[in-house]
Amino acid sequence: MGKKKNKNRLEPESLGLPLVGVESHAHLDLDDFDEDREAIIERAKASGVAQIINVFLGPDAFERNHHLFDDHPEISFLLGVHPNNADTLTDDVLSRMHDHFKANPRLKGVGEIGLDYYWERVDHGVQKEAFIKQLLLARELDLPVVIHSRDANEDCIKILVEQGFKDTPVLWHCFGSGLELAQPVIDNGWHISIPGPVTFRKTDDLQAAVARIPLDKLLVETDCPYLAPEPWRGKRNHPALAAFTAKRVAEIKGRSVEDIWQITGDNARRFFSL
Repeated sequence: MGKKKNKNRLEPESLGLPLVGVESHAHLDLDDFDEDREAIIERAKASGVAQIINVFLGPDAFERNHHLFDDHPEISFLLGVHPNNADTLTDDVLSRMHDHFKANPRLKGVGEIGLDYYWERVDHGVQKEAFIKQLLLARELDLPVVIHSRDANEDCIKILVEQGFKDTPVLWHCFGSGLELAQPVIDNGWHISIPGPVTFRKTDDLQAAVARIPLDKLLVETDCPYLAPEPWRGKRNHPALAAFTAKRVAEIKGRSVEDIWQITGDNARRFFSL
């Protein structure tokens, strides 16, 4: 990807948002950020991001990288085994996760966990078993759950309901569907996090879903380094760019971007007990 800059591309700082926003799903521990991680974190603050939730994909990643954020108390953590790695969830891995949650108060939820039938990397039965085991861990620890679901929504919802997670703290991460998914998620009392693609053209179904999601159940995220919003689509995503997602959500909701920034930030703080 070339280094040529588009001088007409809006910068997130230019939105002038207050320091109240929450980036609810980032992967800042990945090596995509090794060269400028500190600058990226500072830029998030300059763009109004008060707090960040960093997601560690398994205990190995947590043990290896959580020290990267020792000087950043505004960054909290999630820990979970992704469905595409569900075959790695041994009893030892589950035990290590349990110990980390007990020992580290910065770990605020179990995630991202769930089902992924798009890549077909792991047998569906193995994914379901790993999903249920991690749901039971979340229940034991009284922690919220962050869901990854790709081409598996029906099974994901079924398992959550069967395991007694209706009307409990569940967050549907990186929501990219329409009302056919939004409505059952809403009906079950769960939260929904909106990523950058809401800013793309030809996402009418997603935008219709955003219009229906109750304000008190709504969060924003980047899922960085992936899925950068317009006007940075195709570039590396980072937490500051959540401001553009909030801006588009505000337009859909008929609210000011400052209102949505505050509301989604407050929702995230309540959900994760920040």
